[in-house]
Amino acid sequence: MKDDILNILRNDDKSLDVYDIQNRLNIKDAESLEELLKVLNELEQENIVYHTKKDRYMLIENSHLRKGIMRVNKKGFGFVELDGVADDIYIDQDNMNGAIHDDEVLVEITSKMNIDRLEGRVLKIIKRNVEQYIGEINFDSKGLGHLKLDGDKIKLDIEINKEDSLNAVDGHKVVVELTKKISNYRFKGKVCKIIGHKHDPGVDILSTVYKYKFDVDFPEEVKEEVQNIPMEVLPEEKEGRRDLTGEEIFTIDGDDTRDIDDAISIEKMNNGHYKLGVHIADVSHYVKEDSPLDKEAYNRGTSVYLVDRVIPMLPHELSNGICSLNPEVERLAISCVMEFDGSGKQLNYELFPSVIKSRKQMTYNKVNDILERNIVAEDYKEFEKSLREMNDLAHILRKMKVKRGYIDFDVDEAKIIVDENCKPIEIKRRYRGEGEKLIEDFMIAANECVATHIYFMNLPFIYRVHEVPQPDKISDFLRFVSSLGYSVKGDPKDTRPTALQYILEQLHDKKEFPILSTLLLRCMQKAIYKEINLGHYALGSQCYTHFTSPIRRYPDTTVHRLLHQYLFDGNLSEAIVNKWEAKMPFIAEQCSLRERNAVDCEREVDDLKMAEYMENHIGEQFDGMISSVTNFGMFVQLDNLIEGLVPVRDMPDFFHFDEEHMCLVGEKSKIKYTIGERIRIKVVRASKEKREIDFEIVRKLENEKESENKKEN
Repeated sequence: MKDDILNILRNDDKSLDVYDIQNRLNIKDAESLEELLKVLNELEQENIVYHTKKDRYMLIENSHLRKGIMRVNKKGFGFVELDGVADDIYIDQDNMNGAIHDDEVLVEITSKMNIDRLEGRVLKIIKRNVEQYIGEINFDSKGLGHLKLDGDKIKLDIEINKEDSLNAVDGHKVVVELTKKISNYRFKGKVCKIIGHKHDPGVDILSTVYKYKFDVDFPEEVKEEVQNIPMEVLPEEKEGRRDLTGEEIFTIDGDDTRDIDDAISIEKMNNGHYKLGVHIADVSHYVKEDSPLDKEAYNRGTSVYLVDRVIPMLPHELSNGICSLNPEVERLAISCVMEFDGSGKQLNYELFPSVIKSRKQMTYNKVNDILERNIVAEDYKEFEKSLREMNDLAHILRKMKVKRGYIDFDVDEAKIIVDENCKPIEIKRRYRGEGEKLIEDFMIAANECVATHIYFMNLPFIYRVHEVPQPDKISDFLRFVSSLGYSVKGDPKDTRPTALQYILEQLHDKKEFPILSTLLLRCMQKAIYKEINLGHYALGSQCYTHFTSPIRRYPDTTVHRLLHQYLFDGNLSEAIVNKWEAKMPFIAEQCSLRERNAVDCEREVDDLKMAEYMENHIGEQFDGMISSVTNFGMFVQLDNLIEGLVPVRDMPDFFHFDEEHMCLVGEKSKIKYTIGERIRIKVVRASKEKREIDFEIVRKLENEKESENKKEN
């Protein structure tokens, strides 16, 4: 009956009452009428059907109502993000109806604020997506605990009785679950975990980790399972695998990397072709499907890399031990061996399970010394020839990638250095040299090879997809660039990667390029995981997956599992295909969600540490570039990539916001501040707790020489 009701409502453009639906279903008896009312109530509770005040029913998708996720501004108002829709709905503070940040809500559209912005009010909270809250507990004179929440987006008053506090004391950072609703924004809660005292080293980072539902510890059943996994490769595990332990295979990673997923090898063939081997840790051999270890890896989705620690997807016994391709020990792997000609065209490939033994754990710094500065450390000399051949091939592959549309936004990343107490002592740009690019090029080649192989087998799979940008966003970007006085050729309707690549090339020599590149990147859609192949726009790739990091990403582990079943075991039964067809959409959605959570967690920790760093530099002057302009002020990105706000309220004039040209114009002084301009600022405020940094303007910098002079002095 449910499907019949939905078909009736779907094919009718107006609301219907019970009698209309009853007549269309040709219901005559009381028992069927009772069933109809029951199903309508279920559909209403599932938020599929809207029941009006006039006792009529209509599909929510056909109504003036929308379902979405509430995103609250620290000032109290919010925006509801709609799935698959670019524009969101503004919700005034008075129309929140008890909704808080991250709630899934049902919204009624009430009016249009302007051409592209809708306004609405929350009718119903469908689901509270936040189950636990993080904050600092303090007790009043009556012994009642009160939670001061981290961040300022969630406005809740949470009370905790002493017996529900796990004996926490004033200043403890705690994880709290809600137990009882007192009013819209007032709840009773209980402490389910004490993170540590707010002044303890690293507790600030741990608080952020728990906020995004990552855990530093593993469940007991996972620990028990790990204890039964051998920590060395057993003879019987080598059966059916190709023995590559005699080949020259090595790894290249950061200085402090402990979870090594990938190893590489090279052979320059007699015909001038290159045979590239990409050997990836066979994590799926140890992480058995549906085991406690697998379920925990699925829930985590990814490892989280923070300034002073890694929150691993897998326990350290695996991530740093038996799964990690450590030097001079045998390890199980899946190898992708590809043959390329001198132009970068792939001529042949093999995918097979293997046993490898890495000859050396190399670092990017030492490899870059060889490839960029011709400095060869003594213990790298025997590998120098291979490294130079690899670099030759990497340049060939990169040239081929660029030709097909690969877009390198060349966006800098910050590297935050902390001391033993987790205090930030230095912030600098992360260096990306020849070694880093070489590994990136080789991993992309292997990922494409694996994805294409399974795609043409027409089997269920998980793809890494990046869809084409929306033309209107590209058009807005081109208009903005034009307002800066630059003439850039580009057709917003041309969605080929090469078209966007051409726009970026025209901007490369502009002084504002770092900011413009970031703005153009924001015009892109986010890369996600999907069970269908939609291509990868930024890579210019028609078919792509993630195969090369199974220690730290669950989709890669899934890909390995599929390779074993489809290729190495030859299991293409109808049951296997049906199982993966059913599971894959959920795996892809979970992996995309947890990746977003990890990225947000990493960014928030970076913001926290940058603000903490600037707390020690209040009153000092720095040079930077205006990175964004709003009606409440302008953001300035310093040369060390720290970003802060110059609030309009602190500027020595009344400044108007010119949205079309993205600039602020002084009413009396006529001074104009535009994105891309370099200015000197002074740090006036910084708050680690709020993750905020405020600047005030010292003056504009007329040329780069002024900035260089300041550095020298």
